[in-house]
Amino acid sequence: MLQLLPVERIAKQIFLLRGRKVMLDRDLAELYGVETKALNQAVSRNKERFPADFMFQLSRTESESLRSQIVTLEMRSQFVTASKRNIRFTPYAFTEHGVAMLSSVLKSKRAIQVNIQIIRTFTQMREMLMHYRDLKEKIEAMEAKYDKNFRVVFETLQRLLHEEENPKPPISFR
Repeated sequence: MLQLLPVERIAKQIFLLRGRKVMLDRDLAELYGVETKALNQAVSRNKERFPADFMFQLSRTESESLRSQIVTLEMRSQFVTASKRNIRFTPYAFTEHGVAMLSSVLKSKRAIQVNIQIIRTFTQMREMLMHYRDLKEKIEAMEAKYDKNFRVVFETLQRLLHEEENPKPPISFR
């Protein structure tokens, strides 16, 4: 299968909001090759497919905070666009399940292919997180195992350093 978008591009557009990994409506619309307004209209015509755990609208505070983070990142990479600086409405955020549901609402071939790639990216991120957790647990187990051994070494070093601070009187004849 031909890959339309690099995984890195999709991964950069996944944010952690309210404890969930989400993608914003405007980023999804850009990936699908449609206007944000068209995407949101398709979603609003099919509201019953998008319960609160699939999609939610950001609060003004969340939107402002996210906007400032995005603009800062874009300024660093020299890709600031007027459309992303002038957001009039608070965006919608779609969870992985919401993104999957979008494939039933947006029927174009591009939307289906992009949707598959997005779902694969979410899956890869979840797998990486699991590997990270496994690695973290292994390191913690090693620390617990070797902590006792290293503690003895550090205590011995501390004693040696302490002995050097209190030198013994020189041996001499009087």
